Amino acid sequence: MPTATSTAPYLAKNFRVQIDNIPTIDFSQISGLSAVIDVVDYRQGGSLENASQKLPGLGSYPNITLTRGLTQDLSLWTWIENNLKGTLDRRNVVITLLDQADNPVWTWKLSNALPCRWSGPLLAADSSDVATETIEISYEQLNSSMV
Repeated sequence: MPTATSTAPYLAKNFRVQIDNIPTIDFSQISGLSAVIDVVDYRQGGSLENASQKLPGLGSYPNITLTRGLTQDLSLWTWIENNLKGTLDRRNVVITLLDQADNPVWTWKLSNALPCRWSGPLLAADSSDVATETIEISYEQLNSSMV
């Protein structure tokens, strides 16, 4: 069993997602959680070198994608439907990675999240796969911390 000072990596399969005004939802997959800094080439006016200096530019956060089994819970569809009908409905999203004992170990907080895409299940008569829904979420800020 890993100790508090262990450097053993956490398993990716144990996580929780909380979205404002939506009961806790069990998702099967989260992808796209990242932060990007554009790099800007800059050359000082009086520089004799034929090279540029690299400087950090604007930061951005690519959309994340959440996938879950389709159920009778319409909360995700209602969230995107509100925005489709012109009612701006931004929410905060908290993703928490849990250790093997279900204790929170790492948290990502996505601020001012807005659903930008919903995809329903692939329906096929010869399939026995679980019907899933996917929601893509855009957000303005990402804060990450160890718990």
